[in-house]
Amino acid sequence: MAGREVRQEEREEGARLRHKEELSRKIKEQKVVVDELSNLKKNRKVYKQQPNSNIFFLVDRTETLSQCKNTLDELKKAHQEMENSEKTKIEK
Repeated sequence: MAGREVRQEEREEGARLRHKEELSRKIKEQKVVVDELSNLKKNRKVYKQQPNSNIFFLVDRTETLSQCKNTLDELKKAHQEMENSEKTKIEK
């Protein structure tokens, strides 16, 4: 019985680690997007790709930049919550 519990904890820890790594990767990607949009000249056009297709639509640069910043903030918040829950678990 104890062996099963240990394996289950190891699987859960592995899943948490993969999720944390995925969040870190998404944060890095989003930082690059925000940086690129921030450095674009005002008269440049921005296109957004439709999910699962090769179709692109013209979008407003400032609105897209704002959405990307919000997404980055949400990702950072989720990452911080994960860090805090790990610290709480360690303290117990």
